[in-house]
Amino acid sequence: MLEINYFEGIQEKVFSVFKVTVVATKRFIERVNVIRQERQLGPLPWNTAVKFLMARKFDVERAISLYEQHEDTRQREGLIKLNPAADPLRTELATGKFTILPCRDSTGAAIAVFTARYHNPQSTSHQTTLQGIVYQLDTALESTETQRCGLVFIYDMTGSNYNNFDYALSQKILTLLKGGYPARLKKVLIVTAPLWFRAPFKVLRLFVREKLRERVYTVTSPELVNHIPAQCLPCKLGGSLEVKHEAWLLRCFESMSNRCDIYNEDSVKNLDRPSESGVEETERNLNEKDSTDDFKSSCVDSSEALFEGYISELSEDDESIGKALSYEDLGDDLEESPSDAEADCPLEQRGVPIELSTAEEEKIEGSENQSQLRNIINEVQQEAARVNGHSKDNSLNGDDSLLSSEISDSDTLHSDNEQGYTLKEFVKYLKETGRAGLHYEYSQIKGKPPFGTFHHSRQRWNQLKNRYIDVLCYDHSRVELAAEDDEGHTTYINGNFVDGYKQKNAFISTQGPLPCTFGDFWRMVWEQQVCVIVMTTKTLERGRTKCGQYWPAEQGSSVTHTHFSITNTSVSSETNYIITQLSILDSRTGEERVVEHLQFTSWPDYGVPDSALAMLGFLAKVRESQSKLTASLGKKWDGHPLGPPILVHCSAGIGRTGTFCTLDICIRRLEDVGLIDVRGTVERIRNQRAFSIQMPEQYVFCHLALLEYAISSGKLQEVDLTGFENQSSDSD
Repeated sequence: MLEINYFEGIQEKVFSVFKVTVVATKRFIERVNVIRQERQLGPLPWNTAVKFLMARKFDVERAISLYEQHEDTRQREGLIKLNPAADPLRTELATGKFTILPCRDSTGAAIAVFTARYHNPQSTSHQTTLQGIVYQLDTALESTETQRCGLVFIYDMTGSNYNNFDYALSQKILTLLKGGYPARLKKVLIVTAPLWFRAPFKVLRLFVREKLRERVYTVTSPELVNHIPAQCLPCKLGGSLEVKHEAWLLRCFESMSNRCDIYNEDSVKNLDRPSESGVEETERNLNEKDSTDDFKSSCVDSSEALFEGYISELSEDDESIGKALSYEDLGDDLEESPSDAEADCPLEQRGVPIELSTAEEEKIEGSENQSQLRNIINEVQQEAARVNGHSKDNSLNGDDSLLSSEISDSDTLHSDNEQGYTLKEFVKYLKETGRAGLHYEYSQIKGKPPFGTFHHSRQRWNQLKNRYIDVLCYDHSRVELAAEDDEGHTTYINGNFVDGYKQKNAFISTQGPLPCTFGDFWRMVWEQQVCVIVMTTKTLERGRTKCGQYWPAEQGSSVTHTHFSITNTSVSSETNYIITQLSILDSRTGEERVVEHLQFTSWPDYGVPDSALAMLGFLAKVRESQSKLTASLGKKWDGHPLGPPILVHCSAGIGRTGTFCTLDICIRRLEDVGLIDVRGTVERIRNQRAFSIQMPEQYVFCHLALLEYAISSGKLQEVDLTGFENQSSDSD
C-alpha cells in the first residue's frame, strides 16, 4: 500500500509537470509561428521549441524573448546558412580555435573551448568566427543533457598576445551565449588573462547581469581543476583528455545532415513532434492507476521522449513549475491583447482606458493574476498625472513665456563650463559611487518636479496624438508645427527641441509616430529641415507595437502622408543598424529633399545593451550622415555649422532617446574640454524633454558607455573598478 501511494504521488507530480511542459510548448509554438509566418518561414519544430523553453525553465514569455533575440542575432550576424564544406567556414573550423570537448563537467554541462592564440582578427571576420561557433553549438545542443545541464565556456588566453584579442568579438560571443542562444551558460572561465586584458574585461563585465557576472572567473591554468575535473581538461590546459577535433567536426557534419533547418521552409513540412493523439494517449497512460508496474513503464517510455531532461529540470525548481502553472491558469482568463493595428491606434479610438509607458509596464509585467493587474492599471490611471508631475497645481506651472525667456535662442544648456570630472576623477567617482550609488543618484534626479507645463499635450484635440498618457510634452520647448486651420488644432506634435553640446536645438526628441500622426511627423521633418532620423527601437518588441511603420521599408517602395510622398531609394543593413535613404517630395511645391533614416537594431527588448560599442559605432555613423547631408544643403542651410536638428525617437521618446542624446553630448564635451558630467547633462535634457532617461539602468549605461568610449579611443589604458558592484550608497 505504501509503495502504491508513493508511486501515485510521483504520478501526480509527473503528470502535473507533463501538462505544464506540453501546454507551455504548444503556446510557445503558437506564438512563435505567428512571427515565423510574417517572415515567410515554416512552422517551428517541436524539439526546437523545447530547446528555447528549456533554456528559460519553461517560462513562455522569456522563451519567446530568447527566440526573437536568437533569430535577430542569426540574421544580423549572417548565421543563417552555414556551409562547412566551403571557405571561409571550412578553414575556420579546421583551425580548432573553437571546439566542444568529448567530456562533461561534474554537473553534466558540456564544455566549450575558445583558444585565443589561434585567432587572427586581421584575417578572420566576426561573421566567420561566429559561424564556426554556432555551427558546433547547434550540434552540441542536440543533446537533451546539454539542454538540461547547460554549457561551460572556457576562453583560453594562454600564449596569446594583444594582436589575437578582439574586444568587439568577445562582446558578441558573450552576448550570444548570454541572451541570444538557447544554451544555458553556466560558467565562463577566462584562463591566463594577460595584464593588458584587465581594463577591457572589467568594463565588459559591468554590462553583464549580476547573476551571470558571478559565474565569470579569471583563472590560471592550474586553477582550472577547481572548476572542471582534470580528466575532462585537454592536455594543453593541464588535464589528461585527448581531444580529437576532426572526429568532432565529422559528428557535426553528420548531425547537420539529419537536422531540420528552421530557416528553410521545405525542411519543416514534416516535423517530428508529439501528435495530438500521442499526447492524449500519454495522458491516459498516466491516469491509469490500476497497475503500479504499468505506471512505472509509462513513466520510462515518456521519459525517453518528452520527459528526458526537462522533467527533472522542472521538478527541482518549484518556482518554475509555479510560473508555468500560473501562466496556464491565467492564459484563458486574461483579455486578448489588441492586434498590431489596434495597438498603434490612439487610446480612445480602440476603447483602451490607458496605454502605459515602458516604465509603468515593468510594474505590471510580473503580475500573477488578473485582478491584481487591473488594480495596478486603475491605480496608474488615477495617479499617472500626479506621479509623473503633471499636476495642475504644480508650482512651476506658470506662464510659458517666463520659462521660454530663461533659455535664450542663442544659448545652449550644454557648454564648456568647468563642471564635471576628468577621466581619472570619473573612474574614481564610479568606483566610490558604485552601481547602487548611481541608482540612488538617478532617483534624486527623477524625484525633481517637472521644469514646465503641459497645457498643449492636455488639450482635448491633442490627447489622441500622444502615444502614452503619462508621457507628455513640455510647452516651452515643444516643436510647433505650422498651423493648417484657424483654430490652432494642427500645430501640436509630441516632440521637444533638446540642446546639444554648444548647439541650440541640436535634437528633436519625439515619440514613435502613431498612424494618426504620420502626416504630422513628416511635416515636422520638412519644416525643421531634418536631414537625419534616428530610430532606437523596433516597430514590434515582445509582441507589443512600439512604433508605427511611418516610412517605406522596401527599396523602391513609396508611401504618401498628407502632401508628402516618401520614397525608399536604398537600404543598407549593417551589423547593428539599418540605413535607409529616403526621398521626400512636397506635392504642393514640387520640392524634393533627401533624408537618411538610421535604425539601431541591437538594443535588447529587456534592459540595456551588454556593451556600448555597438551604440558608440552607431552614434559615429549618425554624425557622419549628419555632416554629409548638412554639407549637401549648401546655402540652403545658414544655421549652426553642425546642421539642422537630428530627429531622435524610440517609443515614448524619453528612454533610449534620452540615452542617445546624453552620450552624444557627453562625448563631444569630453573631446572638447576633457570633462564628463553625466548627471548635469541628464538634468538639463530633462528640462527640455520631460522624464528623459527613463530607467536607472539607462543612467548606469551612460556612465559605463563613456568609460568604454575612453578605453576604445585610447584615452584610458587601465581601469580599476573594484567594488563597483558591491559599493552601496551612503545616502540609501
